[in-house]
Amino acid sequence: MWLAIDTATDRASIALGGPGLVAARAEVVGARRHAAELLPAIERCLAEAGLGYGALEGIVLADGPGSFTGLRVGAAVAKALVRARRMPLWVTPSLLVCAAARGTVDGVVLAVSNALRGDLFAAAYRVSPSGVETILAPAVLRPDAIHALVPAPVAIVGPAAPTLGSPPTWPEAAMLLDLVGRAGGVRQVAAVAAWEPEYGRPAEAQVQWELKHGRPLADPARAGR
Repeated sequence: MWLAIDTATDRASIALGGPGLVAARAEVVGARRHAAELLPAIERCLAEAGLGYGALEGIVLADGPGSFTGLRVGAAVAKALVRARRMPLWVTPSLLVCAAARGTVDGVVLAVSNALRGDLFAAAYRVSPSGVETILAPAVLRPDAIHALVPAPVAIVGPAAPTLGSPPTWPEAAMLLDLVGRAGGVRQVAAVAAWEPEYGRPAEAQVQWELKHGRPLADPARAGR
């Protein structure tokens, strides 16, 4: 049984199961609630399925870009469980989770979420039952720049979709379970202790501190870039 977690947006999503099977699911609405309620939500899912932590075979996690605090919470919980249970960790962009939930379509699906300060996190994919093709890797872009890079998507999805004229959608952890079995859907983290989520950009509090003090702080989002 796999545990799937997405904490990249204001709506944290948890699911328990495998490809094509969802044994239990839960949701935590409100970014400030993720830290306090993520573990209890996981335990509710396990209880609903009649299982304990020992039944978990692995974790699949949406690793951003998105909410800095949300991603930190999800990563901390995933790392702790992986270390305690000695199981694998697989990750994939939260924007792909949104795109894959749109289903198989003949064309490119554009996924967008809020990156603050007028920017969007954006990525584009072709999704089929056999695999995922990345057309535009997750990036921080202005809305007008996205149209130049992805001129005619067949669908626009994600929490910030209204910015581009479509209804909003949120990533569902159950979709992570289906991506485990698809080529290009997820990647395994080899060195879990050193791994960090793809934040996409520094936390807003850090940006404001740097503007005030005129110098940069060390930041995981910049590491290795």
